[in-house]
Amino acid sequence: MVYRPIRYEQMMKAAEGLDVRARRMFDGMAIYSGEKMFAYLVGEDIGLKLSPLDRETALGMDGAELLRANPEAEPMKEYVRMPRLVLDNYDTFASWVQKSADYATGQTVN
Repeated sequence: MVYRPIRYEQMMKAAEGLDVRARRMFDGMAIYSGEKMFAYLVGEDIGLKLSPLDRETALGMDGAELLRANPEAEPMKEYVRMPRLVLDNYDTFASWVQKSADYATGQTVN
């Protein structure tokens, strides 16, 4: 399984202004802020690394779940597969991307 180019474009647009780079990893694409991975794209999905509090909030949304790099893989415990209601709203998605990057780089603690 590989990531969808439209999801890559969506991620990079939402991450404008952040120090980001992308690198192929396993079956998808890892997105980094500086040296810290904060997002993973696989298939139609975007998973964001979230703080415990933000992860709990995100997992409470319909359609959200822990991300799996492939259907047989164990869930990535800190990464939430963002639901369509977030992916389909640019402002909401950009806000979650910022939270994810801040958490991964140690800029927020919760």
